[in-house]
Amino acid sequence: MSEPARMPSREPLRAPRVDLGAMLRDAADGRFPEPDGLFSRAAPWRDGVEGAVAFTGHAVMVVGEDVTDGELAALGVHGFGGAHDPRIATTLAGEGPVGVLDALLVGRGTGTGGPLVARPDLADTDRAAHAGEWRTEIDVYGLPDRDSTSLATLSRGIGGLPEVGIQAEDGHAATLLDGILGRRPAGEVVLASVTPGNARSLRFFLRAGFVPVASEQLWKPRRPAGP
Repeated sequence: MSEPARMPSREPLRAPRVDLGAMLRDAADGRFPEPDGLFSRAAPWRDGVEGAVAFTGHAVMVVGEDVTDGELAALGVHGFGGAHDPRIATTLAGEGPVGVLDALLVGRGTGTGGPLVARPDLADTDRAAHAGEWRTEIDVYGLPDRDSTSLATLSRGIGGLPEVGIQAEDGHAATLLDGILGRRPAGEVVLASVTPGNARSLRFFLRAGFVPVASEQLWKPRRPAGP
């Protein structure tokens, strides 16, 4: 006797809710999410900023709860690169701006201090302004020599973790990065977002011991109601 046909499940899709900061700390220690091809969700770390973070085989969508899990799946979000389909970012952003796709790297604080000082006079530079667009709690540091315009930003970034940005035009990039890492406790995870096409910057962070763990793209949503 044949079994009766099974009706499709009417249970709504429910993506796991995760702590993105904890996932990034785990990834820094070599513990990555299961490469299941699926996606999970994390709460935004800043009001008005959303994004997609893709690990190997798993994606984390940082999107407001006005967008349902089913709507994300219907847009084509999945863990095998689907979270970074440009059409997904532009749809979820609506009329809002979309940031570039970046490689997300992790390094470690050293707690050793360093020569950097607060440089509020550099807070209006492009690098500092860019950090302020997408991150929170922006601090701008530089060298004591006021003629030097090189700077480093330290902010609360992806997943609420410390994030560094460097703008160095006079050969002080390594000093700036060492100084920022020296301001963080030894062993603390520090992030850096680098556009893959910026090979010079990418090589610089790799030489400094940073390692890639994921990719990320941010946007500022201005959508009427859902995607």
